[in-house]
Amino acid sequence: MDESVDVSSDKLAAAPPVKSEIVASRVYFNGRNPRSVEIDDLKTAIAEPDALVWLGVKEPDDALLVQVGLQLGLDAHVLDDLRAKHRMPKVMDYDSVVLIVAMTVEVRASDGLPAFGETQMLIGPNFLLTVRRGALAPHTELRRRLESMPDRLARGSDFVAAELLDLLIDRYNLANDMFEKTIEPMEQTMLLRGLEKLKVRRLYQLRRDFHKMHNAISPLGEVCRRLAHIEMAPIDAQTRAQFGELSDRVSRVDRLLDNLGDGLTFAFEAGMLIEQAKQTETTRRLAAWAAILAVPTAIAGIYGMNFEYMPELKWKYGYLLVVGGMGVICGTLYYRFRKAKWL
Repeated sequence: MDESVDVSSDKLAAAPPVKSEIVASRVYFNGRNPRSVEIDDLKTAIAEPDALVWLGVKEPDDALLVQVGLQLGLDAHVLDDLRAKHRMPKVMDYDSVVLIVAMTVEVRASDGLPAFGETQMLIGPNFLLTVRRGALAPHTELRRRLESMPDRLARGSDFVAAELLDLLIDRYNLANDMFEKTIEPMEQTMLLRGLEKLKVRRLYQLRRDFHKMHNAISPLGEVCRRLAHIEMAPIDAQTRAQFGELSDRVSRVDRLLDNLGDGLTFAFEAGMLIEQAKQTETTRRLAAWAAILAVPTAIAGIYGMNFEYMPELKWKYGYLLVVGGMGVICGTLYYRFRKAKWL
């Protein structure tokens, strides 16, 4: 429904401030006859029979939220929760209204890194307020699709909120697919070449992002289960069944992410084993050459002591015998090390 700023997992603190904006403010009558409505006219619009007001804002400041709260008749506790930036999905029941907090997880096509945001959905008897912070993609296509199906839109704000959650779950799946494309080449590289400095840094970043994605997605399943099984005034029985289906979808997405994370962990462990094997092979080569070179070094050291009386020191063929003996011993050692695959 609305657009938001690009907030990555690494540059969240460096992101420039975004101006508070009302992205969409529309009122429907039995799902039909959509028209725009000003903030100051919201109170009048929601008082009309069979009306549904759908208001979407992004990066709202306190002044905008207070103005909206006055028009919708929200108390101070609801406004405090709308102002707060939540780190995990949750649902809060205020009797007359229900606040759903969901996290947005989207992967940027430019670098394959996930961007995390927050979506708040305040469900009232005849209004829906959505507050976006940090989301990349708009929800305009969903609004247009529902406007083309007025009978569904006429089911109320709880149904629209369920459709919005369904859209977020679709984007979880998309993020999983794009993340998988980013990880596959890294897994193949680690399996073929082992670990490298730059790969280790990127791997740490990916594992940290996996942890954040799990924390952002997994609790939403419990939120949907609560919405499906606990009676709340703005949510009817038919929509509760829909929230139950969404809970199953969240669980499936979370399992896909777990499998992807397990694959990355396996690739990391395999890369470590390959790296250890390389180091062991290098150590063996060095040890083999050290053993081979120790023979001529020892013999030359003995005959380099310059004693006057040494065996065969004056013999005519002594030099050839010693050099030949060193060659035979070194060749034998080289053959044995090659046979043992140390060289």
